[in-house]
Amino acid sequence: MGKLDGRVALITGSGRNIGRATALKFAEEGADIVVNARSNREEAEAVAEEVRALGRRALPVLADVSSKEQVDSMVKMALDEFGRIDILLNNAAIRPHKPFLDLTLEDWEYVRGVVLDGAFYCTHAVMPSMVENNYGRVLFFTGDGAWAGGAQRGHVSAAKMGLVGFSRSLATEFAPHNVRVNVVSPGSIDTSRANPEWYPESRPPNAAGIPLGRQGKTEEIAAACLFLVSDDGGFITGQTLHVNGGAAFF
Repeated sequence: MGKLDGRVALITGSGRNIGRATALKFAEEGADIVVNARSNREEAEAVAEEVRALGRRALPVLADVSSKEQVDSMVKMALDEFGRIDILLNNAAIRPHKPFLDLTLEDWEYVRGVVLDGAFYCTHAVMPSMVENNYGRVLFFTGDGAWAGGAQRGHVSAAKMGLVGFSRSLATEFAPHNVRVNVVSPGSIDTSRANPEWYPESRPPNAAGIPLGRQGKTEEIAAACLFLVSDDGGFITGQTLHVNGGAAFF
């Protein structure tokens, strides 16, 4: 018996990196997966094939989470295919760096639209299925940079920290419906970066300042997610789990 047998998980931004690793981890534990990517159909289809190779069903869907219409369409497709959505991972995100005085309204709305509005659209769309079935698991992602308040990340940190307050409210409101809501906060993770220009000095994060002496692995974030959505984390809701190798204590 897998820890997620019979469950259906929707994972946004699951064409690569943490999203892909989590999709495969959940599939290994028995879940069927809705694989979401914004525009890269090849990546979404590839992950879906990996899920099917593990013996689970997969539905690849292209949708920009910052568009309510596209989210609603994606969720309808998932419900038509599987009949329910039990687990939602709001993983899709963007993290551009930009000095605050250079930020435009468009910069602010772009980040908020993907990170915060996108999480709202997805959660609002799947929650009726969870309430109806008296079962739901929702995860949001923040990060060390949001908690530490790094320079040139005001728009990103604001959106990411908004997810923390959002999760706590939802955890309280929907606990009577057996819906648990938590946040995972990854530290520096060894991932491929589609937009290296977003990072200081045009390079992705490295292992500097991590007591364990290395970056985290996507599989380690996936394992943390599995813990929170499975019965192993059955008494945990409204919390933030920091997975950062001891780089910071919040």
